[in-house]
Amino acid sequence: MEPALDPEAVADERRRADVLRRTVDVACALLRQAHLTREEAESVVAFTRRRVLELFPGKEYVFDLVLAPRFARIVEEFSAPVTTRVLPFRRRRGAGAPRPEE
Repeated sequence: MEPALDPEAVADERRRADVLRRTVDVACALLRQAHLTREEAESVVAFTRRRVLELFPGKEYVFDLVLAPRFARIVEEFSAPVTTRVLPFRRRRGAGAPRPEE
């Protein structure tokens, strides 16, 4: 005979699973749509990992096995490379500014 399931425990597990799903969905959408640098994207993944482990302590291996590859693929595809180069912009001449002689 199987032990009876505690309805409160089942409800709590269902609630935490729902929060997990929404958290991961929002993180994935943010990574795909926000045009983040790689550093910013990795911060989003780190925050999401911390949040997931708050919901399910001790399940690091599950995150690493299931979610980490998904996040890695999204970060690789959608994050902008980190660049240190700044593009120069020409200054506009004001309406009353004298033009240089040509």
